[in-house]
Amino acid sequence: MKTQNIQIKPQDILILLKIISINSDAWNQKPIAGDLGLSQSEVSESVARSKYAGLLDPKGKKVMKLALMEFLQYGICYAFPQKPGPVVRGIPTSHSASPLKEEIQSTENYVWPYAKGTVRGHSIIPLYVSVPEAALKDVVLYELLALVDALRVGRAREKEIAVVELKKRLHLGE
Repeated sequence: MKTQNIQIKPQDILILLKIISINSDAWNQKPIAGDLGLSQSEVSESVARSKYAGLLDPKGKKVMKLALMEFLQYGICYAFPQKPGPVVRGIPTSHSASPLKEEIQSTENYVWPYAKGTVRGHSIIPLYVSVPEAALKDVVLYELLALVDALRVGRAREKEIAVVELKKRLHLGE
């Protein structure tokens, strides 16, 4: 892989969160590619980028959770910004999805646009086009993605709660 212009892409975050949801270092690229609607070469390139960035260990199997948390907490809203868009039908995300919906009362729903979705709300463009389908197949991944969206689009309180919840899920102590 060329080292001149390696930049993290949104699908890299999706793949790292999927690896975390699997909760095992014995994961393989092909099933992840299938679960996330990516090609195996996209997963392979993503693993190389994440290793280079220090988000995966040198063997490319273990997520460097502290580094990922740092990036999510301080960088995701700048690297992959998002503003709520028009009202559409979709799948709840951010404060409109678990685990935040239990803690935050809001009359505004945020959703990933999705034709088969059952909730109407302000559209939030997902990190990657396959996120809605992938989230519906994996509850743990769905919650992680919703928390990351809270960091991308939330107000201070949502972001604070999302950071605490993410640290719990990544098993990082305060």
